[in-house]
Amino acid sequence: MKNVKNVNFWQVNHKIKNIFERRGVKVLPSPKAWEKFNWVRKILKEKPKEGYFIWVKKTINLPLEACVSIASLKISQNLTNLLVIEKGIKAKVNAVCNATKNNLYATHKAKGKLILKEGVFLEYNHIHKWGEKDFVSPDYEFVLEKNSRLIYNYQNLFPPENLELKTAIHSEKNASSNLNFVINSLNSKIKIKDTVFLEGKNSQTVVRLKLVGRKNSQIEAMSQIFAEAPGKGHLDCQGLLVDKTAKISLIPQLVCQNKEAQITHEASIGKISEEELTYLRMRGLTEKEAIDLIVAGFLEK
Repeated sequence: MKNVKNVNFWQVNHKIKNIFERRGVKVLPSPKAWEKFNWVRKILKEKPKEGYFIWVKKTINLPLEACVSIASLKISQNLTNLLVIEKGIKAKVNAVCNATKNNLYATHKAKGKLILKEGVFLEYNHIHKWGEKDFVSPDYEFVLEKNSRLIYNYQNLFPPENLELKTAIHSEKNASSNLNFVINSLNSKIKIKDTVFLEGKNSQTVVRLKLVGRKNSQIEAMSQIFAEAPGKGHLDCQGLLVDKTAKISLIPQLVCQNKEAQITHEASIGKISEEELTYLRMRGLTEKEAIDLIVAGFLEK
C-alpha cells in the first residue's frame, strides 16, 4: 500500500500495521475502544474481536483512510467497526477491504455501525476487491441524526465467490441519504439487502443499484424503503446480463406507513445490445474488449 504512514487504520490478516491519528480524530482498535469508553460499550454491547474505531471530533480537510486486507491462505476475519462523527462536522472516509492475492479462500465478515450526529455531512466510499474463492459478508448500519446527510458509495468490481451485503439506514428528521451500489459478478453468488427507514419528518433517500451478471453468476438484490414519517424516497435498480449463464433478481419493496410520504421505484434488467456490440467490433475491438467497454459504461453512468 502506498503512503501507509497516512492511512488512519491499516490491518493485514489479524495484525494492525498502522494507526495514524489526525488532530481532532481518535483512532483505536475496536477492542481497545470498547475497554476505554463506557459509551462505546453501550453501543457495541459485546467486546469486539477485531476491527477499527474512528471518532471524529473536529472537521478535517483530508479524507480519513481505513484499509483491511487479507494476504494469507484461509484467513478468517471477524471485524466490528465503529465510526462516530460529532455534531456539525463534514467528513470523507475511504474504506478499502481486499484480498491481496487470488485463491486465498479467505473469509471476511464485518459488522459496522456509523453514527452521524446532528448536522453532519459524510461521504463514505466503501471499496471491495476480492479473490475468486473468497467469502465476504459486510453488514453495516448507519444512524443519521437530525439534519445529517450521507453519501454512501459501495463498489465491488472484483467479486468473491460469495458475497452477502447488508445495509440499513435509520433517518431522523430532515436527514437524507444517497446510496450507490456498483457490483460486478463473475462465477459469483451475490445477495444484497439494503433497507432505508424514513423515521423522521422530511427525511429523504435515493438508492441506486447497478449490477452486472457475468458468467456463472447469480445476483439477488432486495431494496427496501420503509416510510414511517412524512418523507420521500426513490429506488432505482438496474441489472445488465452479460452471459446466458447469469441470473439477476431485483426485488424492490416499498412500505408506506404515513399518508404524507412519497416513495417510488423503478427496476430494469437488460442485456448487451447486438447493434452496440457489432458497432464496436467493426472498429477493431475483440468481442471481450467490446463487452468490457459496454459494461464499464453501464457502471459509470
